[in-house]
Amino acid sequence: MRVVIPSPLFSYTSGQREVDARGACIAEVLHDLDARYPDMRHRIVDEQDRIRPHIRFFVNGEAATSLRRQLAEQDDFIIVAALSGG
Repeated sequence: MRVVIPSPLFSYTSGQREVDARGACIAEVLHDLDARYPDMRHRIVDEQDRIRPHIRFFVNGEAATSLRRQLAEQDDFIIVAALSGG
């Protein structure tokens, strides 16, 4: 499936905004991405497998809040990283 990567993670994908990945759920897709782009998953989920507070997922335009969210090969999966600052 097509995965859209947020700009703060471009350094892991050598600047690629979109990559292909496989998995039946978000957790599996993140493991697939991490196999090809080492340490990327750690920037998305923490050590307890919780989605980091500044990360949001969208599947076909709808918010997804669980790593167990099922995915299909034709889905568009977007990872969004919130910006912070003051």
